[in-house]
Amino acid sequence: MTCRIIVADDHPLFREAMVSTVRRLLPEAELEQAGSLQDVLRLVSQGTPADTLILDLRFPGLTCIGRLAELRRQMPRTTLIIASMVDDPDVVAEVMAAGADGFIGKSLTPDEIAEAILAIREGDVVVRYAPSGLLPQMGADSELEQLTHRQQDVLRLIAQGKTNKEIARELDISPFTVRIHVSSLLKTLNVPTRTAAAVKYSGS
Repeated sequence: MTCRIIVADDHPLFREAMVSTVRRLLPEAELEQAGSLQDVLRLVSQGTPADTLILDLRFPGLTCIGRLAELRRQMPRTTLIIASMVDDPDVVAEVMAAGADGFIGKSLTPDEIAEAILAIREGDVVVRYAPSGLLPQMGADSELEQLTHRQQDVLRLIAQGKTNKEIARELDISPFTVRIHVSSLLKTLNVPTRTAAAVKYSGS
């Protein structure tokens, strides 16, 4: 059965690029475009329920995270993917808590975006974006120095063997936020796992 996918972004160039990426991934999909929340709601009210909605966070009509949660309630069976330039872990955590199935940074490469979309559609909870303001990596010491104070706190607790839930309790943040910090620090340290990050921290 043909799946119906809505790509919602007020920047035509990015919208067209995303449509091209999705068309490459899912050539049989029925693709529709929206430039405002009003357009999204109109498309949602028509035809068969959308299989997937790829939505820009800074979008005309999407005035707050609460509005996103409301949209989630209106589309309970639709895979909701946020694509955004936002790279604030706290905002990303709020987006995920509002019911998004995944968060993709617009600064990722087309191949990374495609990989994330496929993973989210298959049921994985994916949060993938490139934190801004990072310096070129130059070795373990400089990599560690690139971490934010919060990421350094998280890494210190990882090195102590604590789980995400334990870290969340100790730092008084949500487990989602911890997960985002972990993902970011692994990327910054150029390591694949928490264990590898802990080893790099212990050897510093």
